[in-house]
Amino acid sequence: MLDARQPKRLQSYLCGAWRDGRGAYKPLLDAATGAVVAEIDATGLDMAEALDHGRRAGARLRAMTVHERALMLKAVGLALLEQKDDFHALSLATGATPKDGWIDIDGGIGTLLNYASKARRDLPNTRVLTDGAVESLSQDHSFSARHILTPLRGVAVHINAFNFPVWGMLEKLAPNLLAGMPAIVKPASQTAYLTELVVRRILATGLLPEGTLQLVCGSIGDLLDHVTGQDVVTFTGSAATGQMLKAHPAIIGNSTRFTMEADSLNACILGPDAAPGSPEFDLFIREVMRETTAKAGQKCTAIRRVLVPRAAAGAVRDALAARMAKVVVGLPGDTSTQMGALASLAQRDDVRAAIARLQAGAEIIAGTPDTVRVTSGDAERGAFLNPVLLYADDLLGAKAVHEVEAFGPVATLLPYDDPAQAVEIAALGKGSLVSSLFTNAPEVAEEIVLGLAPFHGRVMIGNRDSAKSSTGHGSPLPMLVHGGPGRAGGGEELGGMRGLHHYMQRSAVQGTPRLLTAVTGEWMQGAETRADTHPFRKSLAELRLGDQIVTARREITLADIEHFAAFTGDTFYAHMDEDAARANPFFDGRVEHGYLIVSFAAGLFVQPDPGPVLANYGIDNLRFLTPVYPGDTLGVVLTCKAINPRADGAYGEVRWDCEVSKQDGSLVAQYDVLTMVAMDWAG
Repeated sequence: MLDARQPKRLQSYLCGAWRDGRGAYKPLLDAATGAVVAEIDATGLDMAEALDHGRRAGARLRAMTVHERALMLKAVGLALLEQKDDFHALSLATGATPKDGWIDIDGGIGTLLNYASKARRDLPNTRVLTDGAVESLSQDHSFSARHILTPLRGVAVHINAFNFPVWGMLEKLAPNLLAGMPAIVKPASQTAYLTELVVRRILATGLLPEGTLQLVCGSIGDLLDHVTGQDVVTFTGSAATGQMLKAHPAIIGNSTRFTMEADSLNACILGPDAAPGSPEFDLFIREVMRETTAKAGQKCTAIRRVLVPRAAAGAVRDALAARMAKVVVGLPGDTSTQMGALASLAQRDDVRAAIARLQAGAEIIAGTPDTVRVTSGDAERGAFLNPVLLYADDLLGAKAVHEVEAFGPVATLLPYDDPAQAVEIAALGKGSLVSSLFTNAPEVAEEIVLGLAPFHGRVMIGNRDSAKSSTGHGSPLPMLVHGGPGRAGGGEELGGMRGLHHYMQRSAVQGTPRLLTAVTGEWMQGAETRADTHPFRKSLAELRLGDQIVTARREITLADIEHFAAFTGDTFYAHMDEDAARANPFFDGRVEHGYLIVSFAAGLFVQPDPGPVLANYGIDNLRFLTPVYPGDTLGVVLTCKAINPRADGAYGEVRWDCEVSKQDGSLVAQYDVLTMVAMDWAG
């Protein structure tokens, strides 16, 4: 087991072993001190064999159910939590303060655990997922179709950025492993030592099947030459590099799936109603400062353009300039430090060059990019930079502001005249990951958000009511999509269970309901049924898809309707007033309550004795289709539709197809009943 001290020579983990490169190792320096942290090289490693090794390993992942994969991720996440102090200690070398490290390390592990939990909550415990409802292709239900999602048979190749060596890996690994696909991770070299330590700890748990996680520390060499149409490549980094990779002949020739998250000139907009002194104004200033200084501005979601009403530009300028002047820059491990170093001296040079380009149409109003003021550390050996604020009034002349991303603690203040112009200015960025709006006015929120949405993957609205609970402008969340159109790369990651779909193939499968049921693990109309013992008397081990009960019928009386109305207080006119009900375009007279239909249906199909059915915990997709009048009779057909055992429990979920019909056969109501059923029952 490794301790917190990173081995000087990084290794790649390929084909079941830790391997050294065969070329000249490149030194990696501590971002804040300039000391050598590690050396890196991956020259001469067999990337084709690594891909083949991963593809073979995929069979072991695909043999697991979604819940089994989720429990595997949960165990990995919990193991990493126990060792996170080691990761935080090494994270300081990246220039990140402890608060920055929390975003990367705790945020990454939290994303892994969130996916593990959400998968068990939102997805069935199966190896194949269905997408959408049954499509009946014939009137007699003899020919139907389902869309299914199955894991691709290749490898997910993740080429990650330097700014989030932990989160950037785990936020991609979580959905691809849940989907049943192995991965090769290629971290950016500058901070690869932290990624390597985390991967070592993951592999040391023994929780992942061999080959499902491989690591390349150094150049990927000819890896992309060997990708196929069953592989997936994801990239986070500069647009120029991403476009070069996307144009690789093998990716184009094989139509390999490629997801890119690239440059993003994210905007933060102060609403015209948010005058100085308002809660929204203060929240806006705080958010801009936080996003400018967190991770020293090295976040793909950081605020680059600060849009404010022209009348408030002076107040915003003064507030931001005053706060920026007080930011304490220094060694990330010092308790007084508020902002650490950029990832490297080369990165600082890039940011300074970007600021120089921005000055073609903007002026610096706070900060001095060419001189650095630090409270600890060496301003020359460490990649330190003080926050910089620019101002651009001429939108046409400030073209660079909407084209150049200074990937550091840099933002540009831009005035606007009305909400429509604010949207127009934000759109000049040609697509971003996120934009935020601070307003307390519904009409402002409607106009600006709907204008922003086509150009952004996420839009956050901040105001006084969400101040304490908001996760902020710059926080990608596991359940929300992360990505953006245009300049931002045109990709999409995360988004809860949507994130799995990128690693799966959606296929339309047509056939008889009997065979489609066998393929999908979900009963559908026209498939075989079995009516023997009441299905509520069967444990999960005994229950089969298609187990069914056809109930006796019950006549509905006017007394039933009036009793239900008096008992519940639901005296809606269609149930109580004959003339008013007849005047309704949907009814011929007084009708039975919809929820009384559901209640009577339960009374018809429920077997009341203690047994394996432990609880009824909900109804899905309820629809009332035909009115029920006094004198009608109701009957129910209840069929076992899906059986979803819990991977770690003594019970599981059973989904029942429930159809309620009248004496003429017309369908009155249709819905899914959800119950918890014991795995075994000895009663």
